[in-house]
Amino acid sequence: MTTIARRITGGVDTHLDVHVAAALDELGALLGVESFAATAAGYGELLRWLEGFGTLELVGVEGTGSYGAGLTRHLLHHRVAVVEVDRPNRQRRRRKGKSDAEDAVAAARSAQGGDATGSAKTRDGNIEAMRVLRVARSSARSSRTQAINQMRSLVSTAPEELRAELRGLSIYKVLTLTSAYRHTGRTDVTTLTKLTLRMLARRALSLEEEVKEIDRLLKTLVAETAPELRAIDGVGTDVASALLVAAGDNPERLKNESTFAKLCGVSPLDASSGKQQRHRLNRSGDRQANSALWHIVFTRMVCDPRTQHYIERRMKEGRSKKEAIRCLKRYVAREVFAALPRSQFALDNP
Repeated sequence: MTTIARRITGGVDTHLDVHVAAALDELGALLGVESFAATAAGYGELLRWLEGFGTLELVGVEGTGSYGAGLTRHLLHHRVAVVEVDRPNRQRRRRKGKSDAEDAVAAARSAQGGDATGSAKTRDGNIEAMRVLRVARSSARSSRTQAINQMRSLVSTAPEELRAELRGLSIYKVLTLTSAYRHTGRTDVTTLTKLTLRMLARRALSLEEEVKEIDRLLKTLVAETAPELRAIDGVGTDVASALLVAAGDNPERLKNESTFAKLCGVSPLDASSGKQQRHRLNRSGDRQANSALWHIVFTRMVCDPRTQHYIERRMKEGRSKKEAIRCLKRYVAREVFAALPRSQFALDNP
């Protein structure tokens, strides 16, 4: 008699230092639970452990974009299908309790049962480089704004001679003037206020240079990755990079444009009941991608006659301006999807 190899589904609960894996056979029977180090050697041991039970078909990983990113890259490199698993249901956790082993088994059952269907991002190309740069850009802009706000607060409470010198100037002139202040060594209020303003101004200017440097790098990456996307009206470097990061380095995981719209949180959700037929706003999805679509629509509302005519027509039909913008965001998502890097796409599936 010939022995048919078992078809294995894995599940992994990821952590900073240790990953806990569980293995199920094709009938859903638990074959084992084991812990592995969150290192390159540990990833190899985890994969060999799962393959030791039979033919590995699918692995559900919790946190493919955080603690599970390294493991996900390792599994995808070895051509193992990986799906993103959401954290276990809170009601189920309250009834059954929580442990890493239980979470790993739940991840495996979620992948095997079809509850988890979202393919993981590969995070190994230009778009992952954009995501990393956008992290630094976001923190730099936030810190620059914080420094400028602190300067404004100090100016408003500074001694009168200092207030008179800086009152009415634009923020750029304030930064240029205060960054050139010299410390005389005295310890009176006016001198130390000038010293503090100088430090904050130089910090803000340094962060501004960081943002400009990151923007130059992002512009090059966007031009190499998706020149068609950059050519769309209202799409700049920041908007394009946000949309590309949402799609990922392997956009073939997005089956069609409606999938992309749902990812961006611009697909209306059915909220009908009885005689009332309506849709409600989708508040889920990638909020940075949603904001990017809003910026495209807002830009076109200023300079595109077609968009202006559409807004006017929808408002005459009884819709509010916000509702008209939501409709436009859905249409723009369709346009953006068509401009994503087509060379990496599989055939669209309905």
